[in-house]
Amino acid sequence: MPKIVIVTDAWHPQVNGVVRSIETTNRELAAMGIDVAMITPQPFPSIPMPTYPEIRLSLARYGRVARMIEREKPDYLHIATEGPLGLMARRWCLKHGMPFSTSYHTRFPEYVRSRIPVPLSWLYAYVRWFHNRGGACMVATESLKRELAGRGLNNLCLWSRGIDTALFHPRPRAENPFGLARPIFMTVGRVAIEKNLPAFLDLDLPGSKVVVGDGPARAELEARYPGVLFTGVKFGEDLAQAYAEADVFVFPSITDTFGNTILEALASGVPVAAYPVTGPVDIVPPGGKAGVLDEDLRKACIASLDASRDEARAVAETYSWQAATRQFLDNVMEAKAQARRRRLSLRQPTRPADA
Repeated sequence: MPKIVIVTDAWHPQVNGVVRSIETTNRELAAMGIDVAMITPQPFPSIPMPTYPEIRLSLARYGRVARMIEREKPDYLHIATEGPLGLMARRWCLKHGMPFSTSYHTRFPEYVRSRIPVPLSWLYAYVRWFHNRGGACMVATESLKRELAGRGLNNLCLWSRGIDTALFHPRPRAENPFGLARPIFMTVGRVAIEKNLPAFLDLDLPGSKVVVGDGPARAELEARYPGVLFTGVKFGEDLAQAYAEADVFVFPSITDTFGNTILEALASGVPVAAYPVTGPVDIVPPGGKAGVLDEDLRKACIASLDASRDEARAVAETYSWQAATRQFLDNVMEAKAQARRRRLSLRQPTRPADA
């Protein structure tokens, strides 16, 4: 049975799209007969990330990470994040000639710059340095692939996402869900600066606004928007039920690389209102049947009230975790095959120039 070691700095108890994507992919890989070993922050001491204490940075020594990798004897190695553990795993792979793949889950440069005044060009230089030595850098959408290629990243390949359509599905809706008047405009996710939530919360909309999730900006936003319901984090059936009560799902982020919550909303039969940026433009078809994308977010929200809940569900049904995991596995295998081809080409004798 082939073994994949996945190294990630994002793991439980974090609640985000990176963790959910890796966790679901692991279950699908196991169903395919692939052995997966994880190296995560859990066994290491850690410190809270400055300005974002919910995310903790591992205080890992290279020797310990190296021993963990060597003990697993992986056939393939995937580095999911650019943090401390990812750096250690990258160092080990380069030292031992082990091919590896990476993934670009979040706009690391933009997220860092939103908290620390570092030039974006420096941060993208780090991203190129980190990812370009791998055999495959996985991205979730075609638009992100084009964007990163323009910034000098290479070996880019697609790794889409899936959705659990059995959990997230249309349900009967209450007349006044959460004790609020309809229409319900809802967003779900981390309550953090990079999610651009004020762009939604400042809108003059009919009915009510609901924010499902938690994060470092929640206390400030709750005080600033007393008319908005902040429910905190929801999981499983509670989360699925909450989605299904919404009339419109609002996705105000302009920095996400995909938007797993968009798929969850669509699967629940909820039309999506968003900006026409990477993520939404790759998921929500043009034409307004499953949702509306517009530079004017209020216009998108109002127009989405007339979108089709059946069409929203139909879009979600085209996304499968089994297909996404097959993409992931193909990319991991191709990274190793590409490295093998590169080594063979370097061994070929140089042909002398024609006399």
